[in-house]
Amino acid sequence: MSKAFTRESDTDDEDDSVSLPAIPAGSKNYMTPAGYRRLKDEYMHLLDIERPALVQTVAWAASNGDRSENGDYIYGKKRLREIDRRLRFLAKRMENSEVIDPVLRRGCEQVFFGATVTVCHSDGCERSYSIVGIDEADASKGHISWVSPLARALLKARADDAVLLRLPDGVEELVVVEVDYRGIDSN
Repeated sequence: MSKAFTRESDTDDEDDSVSLPAIPAGSKNYMTPAGYRRLKDEYMHLLDIERPALVQTVAWAASNGDRSENGDYIYGKKRLREIDRRLRFLAKRMENSEVIDPVLRRGCEQVFFGATVTVCHSDGCERSYSIVGIDEADASKGHISWVSPLARALLKARADDAVLLRLPDGVEELVVVEVDYRGIDSN
């Protein structure tokens, strides 16, 4: 059968394994102002810059004739589907988000979303973690998702509280040293 009679699927799920985890059922998509701004900037960049340039390239490639062996056209259409899928994902995440500014919680002594918590591990090392949204998590910066096991163990704790963190190889006791609410940079 000729490729002219086959339909390209708009529901290719190749990149879904790369997408971010789903928001737990019945909960909101909490995020910091910086995280929301980052998602919005990516959305606007894709919508205003990348997508129009790619549409122009695909239109040029389509005008060259035979589309079945036209690499620019085939790759362009595939990339266009990826961009559209990402735009839908970002729009849905932003639509269902609740932006919480940690700075507004100053003076709060308990650990909630947006807190930067310094803990002492059982090996004596002190580390700081900022509890952020699912889309903002970055372990290399100490930003942990509010649905992560560590964040769940720390929720509602106060300074000098001991919490238990369940790990695959056992349980670790952590001592909360400090709870602070400050601006969190997600760059």
